[in-house]
Amino acid sequence: MRRVLPLLLPLLLAGCGIPLDDAPREPDNPRPYRFGTATAPGGGSAVERLCLVKDDRIARIQRRLPTARNAAEQLADLFGGPNAEEQADGYTSALTGTLITPRLTLDGAAAVVEIGDWTAHGNRSDEVLAFGQIVCTLTSRPEIGTVEFTSAGEPLSVPRADLSLSDRPLTLVDYDELIT
Repeated sequence: MRRVLPLLLPLLLAGCGIPLDDAPREPDNPRPYRFGTATAPGGGSAVERLCLVKDDRIARIQRRLPTARNAAEQLADLFGGPNAEEQADGYTSALTGTLITPRLTLDGAAAVVEIGDWTAHGNRSDEVLAFGQIVCTLTSRPEIGTVEFTSAGEPLSVPRADLSLSDRPLTLVDYDELIT
């Protein structure tokens, strides 16, 4: 038996392996997988990430565009609100109808959003979602880590998800509990 086992062992192990194919083959049961967030159909290879509102929560979406957008263009698209398909899917925006015309400046990894005279905008019940949308959208860019808000050049205290006010640089963590 001791003489036969060394001879049989390679044969037994060879029978337990997975056969190799000469070329890749299609899976027997292909399934469509979706990674990340909803992607609005469109032409192009560039992806723009926006944070809209759905069911009173911040929801991340992706749009396909022909060319990449810079941070200021992305912010302008966010203020433009959801397109027709996104609206049909139930997305809205807390920024729609605001009188804000934001100006964006970048200082390293910090984005500063100047929103003009804030007192002219009045109080809205969805302010926390509006500021959360901006922070969520801008920090989706790899070059932006924090977002600060100013009004007439002065730091502006804005609501965080816990409804506390902050005039300090904000991150995605400040709105994490509102993001689906």
